[in-house]
Amino acid sequence: MFQRICRVTCSRNPLTRILLASNSCWSLVNFRAGLIAALVARGDEVIAAAPRDDYANRLAALGCRHVALPVDARGTSPTRDLALFAAFLRVMVRARPTLAIHYTIKPNIYGGLAGRLLAVPTINVVTGLGTVFIDRTRLTALVERLYRAAFRRARRVFFLNDDDLRTFRALGLVAEGSGAVLPSEGIDLAAFHPMPESATDDGGMHFLFVGRLLREKGVAEFARAAEIVRRRMPAARFRLLGFHDPTNPSAVAREDIDRWLADGTIAKAGATHDVRPHIAAADCVVLPSWYREGTPRSLLEAAAMGRPVITTDTPGCRDAVEDGVSGYLCAPRDAASLAGRMLALAALTPAERAAMGAAGRARMERLFDEWIVIERMLAAVDAILAPGNGGLSRLSAWRRGRSTR
Repeated sequence: MFQRICRVTCSRNPLTRILLASNSCWSLVNFRAGLIAALVARGDEVIAAAPRDDYANRLAALGCRHVALPVDARGTSPTRDLALFAAFLRVMVRARPTLAIHYTIKPNIYGGLAGRLLAVPTINVVTGLGTVFIDRTRLTALVERLYRAAFRRARRVFFLNDDDLRTFRALGLVAEGSGAVLPSEGIDLAAFHPMPESATDDGGMHFLFVGRLLREKGVAEFARAAEIVRRRMPAARFRLLGFHDPTNPSAVAREDIDRWLADGTIAKAGATHDVRPHIAAADCVVLPSWYREGTPRSLLEAAAMGRPVITTDTPGCRDAVEDGVSGYLCAPRDAASLAGRMLALAALTPAERAAMGAAGRARMERLFDEWIVIERMLAAVDAILAPGNGGLSRLSAWRRGRSTR
């Protein structure tokens, strides 16, 4: 039966049909809109597979078709994971993709397994290793076996930092010739551009945390560091910008957030669809994560807007900053180390902080421009499907037209 499915699925159509799968429509719109637009512009049909959320309708505006997937991103239920694997099989059989590109853990694993079974060429993008690779447990061993099986026939596996690629190679989860590193998922440097610092009435430094309000993102360390800094700099301000999901087992306790707000340690900005005004109002963006990040988007966006950043010396995070040049690195899970870096930044003159922000912007232009990522992804697609088909030249023509708008 599966041989018959394979023959149907892999029959080539004149039109190249690309399946992009992730754990949310939100992530496809916010992180991969440029790639989707480039694929559509060069004549490819794009199918976006992800759980339906408030961003599903925006995918249609990008020119692709949305297919719902039952991804339980945080769950460990074998029944739900088996249902996701079956859903990937159905999507691939019905859509007959020429190639599938998978993002995030469960689409990488179950989409990769489905692609292997149906002989659909796959590109997998490991956007971060998460908490499962921080402390080894039985779940870690299971996830490793699943990755190994899913990536065995993958045509390309991209990682967002060198540490994650080395980890997977050391564990034998990815073949030597198929793994490579992308410079994050790229930043739209036109949308995230340098802006002058907002003037403050009290002259105090404004430190902004941007990220989901999870323990492993270092929210508690941020709050404790704020307490330390405010003893030396009472006018310093600290704000949290991010979504709080109380159903997430890793969410910061609501009572802790309420206590910090009540005693004035921090202020809460809530969640937003546009972080740019908040970054523009800050002197520094902070992410004290001890999570196995890919390359944190918030730090790249802040640097692109000319703001110094402070983050931890951990995989992924350390890739977003040049220590002492565009920001500072601190020790993970160490509020005193974080506070020391905040005070060091506050001790700089405004001109020195501006120079640090300018260095971050220059680094984003040199290494993290989304066009670097888009062109490498399209080159991988073309190399797998049709070497020399002119896809990049069509992209270049579209890019030239876009720049004249």
